[in-house]
Amino acid sequence: MSKLEEKIEKYTEACKKLGLDVSAELVEQVTRGLGPSIYNADAESVSCSDGDELARVRENFLKKKLGLSESDEVLDAAIKEVCEAMGSSNRNKYRALFYAMLAKKFGKEDIYA
Repeated sequence: MSKLEEKIEKYTEACKKLGLDVSAELVEQVTRGLGPSIYNADAESVSCSDGDELARVRENFLKKKLGLSESDEVLDAAIKEVCEAMGSSNRNKYRALFYAMLAKKFGKEDIYA
């Protein structure tokens, strides 16, 4: 099994364990789309307590990657909702799951098709 396949399996299992409503296919597609960053421990997870990181998620993922034009308040509320859905005590908020949930929330799964 390749490292990529191991990550996909890890994230799919985490998604099931957390009871998140995201398809395994979307998790796989988002993971592949993240490229080599998933192998960097610092980049693999999203810290919901780091305001600068959440601003980068808003700007670089939601606005640039997904092409959303909603207000910052709407985007920030979606980010907060995903943080809560993944659990406040969960230290492993994997970026692939985080992004998959945001893409699903805004109906942008087709970007990863």
